[in-house]
Amino acid sequence: MLRDITLGQYFPAESVIHRLDPRVKIMLTLAYIVVIFLIRNFVGYGVLFVATAFIVWLSKVPPKFMLKGLRPLLFFILLTAILNLFMTDGHEIFRLGFIRITYEGIIGAAFMVLRITFLIVASSLLTLTTTPIRLTDGLERLLNPFKKIGLPAHELAMMMTIALRFIPTLLEETDKIMKAQSARGSDFESRNVLRRAKAMIPILVPLFISAFRRADELATAMECRCYRGGEGRTRLNALKMTELDMHAIMFMILFVVLIVGANRVTWEIIWPIFY
Repeated sequence: MLRDITLGQYFPAESVIHRLDPRVKIMLTLAYIVVIFLIRNFVGYGVLFVATAFIVWLSKVPPKFMLKGLRPLLFFILLTAILNLFMTDGHEIFRLGFIRITYEGIIGAAFMVLRITFLIVASSLLTLTTTPIRLTDGLERLLNPFKKIGLPAHELAMMMTIALRFIPTLLEETDKIMKAQSARGSDFESRNVLRRAKAMIPILVPLFISAFRRADELATAMECRCYRGGEGRTRLNALKMTELDMHAIMFMILFVVLIVGANRVTWEIIWPIFY
């Protein structure tokens, strides 16, 4: 289950999305996330699905690999949907005791599931198609204007990238510890929630020790290579925007226009088509 988390992993491939400037990918990902929360009907989510499927196809990342990242968060997604389903006020369509389901609750639960799903896909696609070094350079260049107010752009970008990079490493370490504890008799498959939570406690201590050890080894390696932060640092491959990046920006503008148009479509217009 832990191996299914794709956030922070890099999938090597020769694709259009891999060749994009990391600054463009970061900005387009942020715009994509904003658009997700602006959609107000299923027509908009239909447009979002088509655009996302096209982007995944261009990235040459296997769809199964992308969907695999949703499995560890399936419980959280279902819990969010249930809470929206039963705790949203509106036009009641079903009641059983204190349990009631409203039309607004059904729509809200569906929207929330779609938002979380597309949010995970977008964030995973950014890290799957961008190496940690290019992601660091892109973040640093985007944060450079904030240096004037004292923001340590390079250090902040480095910390964020290292955190993303070590997610798969720590998950792999957790998986090894769980297998070792299972061999010693720990039960992680019990249906009893309290028992499973209690079994997770012996995992935390060795995991924290391993994380601190890796952090110390990384700091030592950086010091041995005379790392001194971003001051005076040069780059082997300078970031340059190309015509491909401009095409990507134009595609995003067209996508936003389609979403705005889809938001204006109401069920009063759509329903007669199927009636």
